[in-house]
Amino acid sequence: MSADVAPRLTLYSRSYCHLCDEMIAGLRELQAANRFEFEIIDVDRDPAFEQLYGEKVPVLAYGGRELCHYFLDRAALTALLAEIR
Repeated sequence: MSADVAPRLTLYSRSYCHLCDEMIAGLRELQAANRFEFEIIDVDRDPAFEQLYGEKVPVLAYGGRELCHYFLDRAALTALLAEIR
């Protein structure tokens, strides 16, 4: 990955989900020291994502690879960011 382009993660989430809110807050906190972006996708707006993830949200993914679900795995995210630098 080019040093100019920040990695873009995908967070599969839903409204009224306290675990989702916690993962978003954790990601924003980590952005202060790590260069990455993340897109939030509401699984309830797409039947395919709702069927795929159901009650498993939040799910953090990169390039189709699931990094963690329910809780932010900071070690997995840090390892991924080091791997793709």
